[in-house]
Amino acid sequence: MPITGNMIIGADSVRGGESEIYAVNPASGERLEPAFGGGGAAEVERACALAEEAFDAFRETGLEARAAFLEAIAAQILDLGDELIERAMAETGLPRARLEGERGRTVGQLRLFAKVVREGSWLDARIDPALPDRQPLPRPDLRQRHIALGPVAVFGASNFPLAFSVGGGDTASALAAGCPVVVKAHSAHPGTSELVGRAIQAAVTACGLPEGVFSMLFGSGSQIGTALVADPRIKAVGFTGSRRGGTALMEVAAARPEPIPVYAEMSSINPVFLMPAALAARADALGKGFVASLTMGGGQFCTNPGILLAVDGPDLETFLASAVEALGGAAPATMLTPGIHAAFDEGVAALAGNKAVQTLARGQSCTGPNQCQSALFATTAEAFLADPSLQEEVFGSASLLIRCPDLATMAVIAGKLEGQLTATLQMDGADIEAVRGLIPVLERKAGRILANGWPTGVEVCEAMVHGGPFPATSDSRTTSVGTLAIRRFLRPVCYQDLPAELLPEALRDGNPLGLWRRLDGEFGRK
Repeated sequence: MPITGNMIIGADSVRGGESEIYAVNPASGERLEPAFGGGGAAEVERACALAEEAFDAFRETGLEARAAFLEAIAAQILDLGDELIERAMAETGLPRARLEGERGRTVGQLRLFAKVVREGSWLDARIDPALPDRQPLPRPDLRQRHIALGPVAVFGASNFPLAFSVGGGDTASALAAGCPVVVKAHSAHPGTSELVGRAIQAAVTACGLPEGVFSMLFGSGSQIGTALVADPRIKAVGFTGSRRGGTALMEVAAARPEPIPVYAEMSSINPVFLMPAALAARADALGKGFVASLTMGGGQFCTNPGILLAVDGPDLETFLASAVEALGGAAPATMLTPGIHAAFDEGVAALAGNKAVQTLARGQSCTGPNQCQSALFATTAEAFLADPSLQEEVFGSASLLIRCPDLATMAVIAGKLEGQLTATLQMDGADIEAVRGLIPVLERKAGRILANGWPTGVEVCEAMVHGGPFPATSDSRTTSVGTLAIRRFLRPVCYQDLPAELLPEALRDGNPLGLWRRLDGEFGRK
């Protein structure tokens, strides 16, 4: 399938007339053809108009039809074959195995949401039948379900060109909810985005859905993204990226005559707590495990372990000896874009230049353009608490150890941390009581708490939470990974005394869809 450099607006392939975008191979610095025409106000207008036209029909598609659509997208993505993987490799510098795994995750997400749609519990159907004889006042017939919010703007992420991009989790969950999607593709991988966008477009056509169910726009800078979020037909936003980018979109959304929710995943340093008994029992293994997590994928994961906390002492020194040795052998990794590489080098330089910070180890020297040389730093608890800049995320394989004089200080620091996607506890049985006191603090600070694992990587499943208090995300009540993600794009509607023939199927007597419903307070298939 030849890559055209065109946007997808409904059923059409459209050439943008604004500034052109070229992908760059970060491993070589080579500019990749073709040029991608950026969109402007006219393209935003057309995409949003089509999405609005499609909304009412798409949100009422039958559960089976919508599930089949999600499965059709998965099949179309797989049908792209090696062409998709090779283009993604060229645009990101990521290895084949990583991208093939990410394609599997992308397809798996779509199929999981198809299962969710068919099962139907996300509708949260509730029926409280009329009680005309109730005293002192009768109760009307009340029935509730969840419906789609409206067209959703999705922003592709730089670090996951498939799983968090055009056909990724935000798009899958929004489509599952019944929301048309307009994607702002990431400029770092436009060819990959076009291929996946055309796969979704083909699935829309094959399933006989309105063309406005999906569109995809290109654009450099912030202009097109700002215009998309400001458009009154857009009712919610899904974003994965920097804190600066996420908060800028939040400001645009809040300033609208009708403010809308922005579900932004932004910044997290994912603290790891090295508890004393765990360090005493397995410091060497923990050092190696930490470095493996830190350096995976050049550290370009939103759950990368950016800080460590431990009580100072001989066991910590054993851990550090292991970690320093492992990091010294870590090969440099190509970062996703020249901009990400420059930001990493700037963040590392700031830590190295901080008088309260000690450089403990660096990875092997870089041998090519845009490579990440891993780094491990250390500071004291006192210095960390005094300097807010030490909490700033360095996106890449860099981490900061905080030497604590005791467990009480470790708990104080935990309470001063910003919101996080994850918090990890390396612990043994003898640490249980100390950890018991930390858990309430970590519950307030993180969306996922791990014991004796490493935070890098996210399982796509029913129970996963990939979210957390600000600035990890803009809304700590939600998740961007897992089946609960569908709730971001739904709202409840109550129907009072509506004639039976006007009720949605999910709320009709006899339960024609066979849903699990709450009928007069009892949960079941009635």
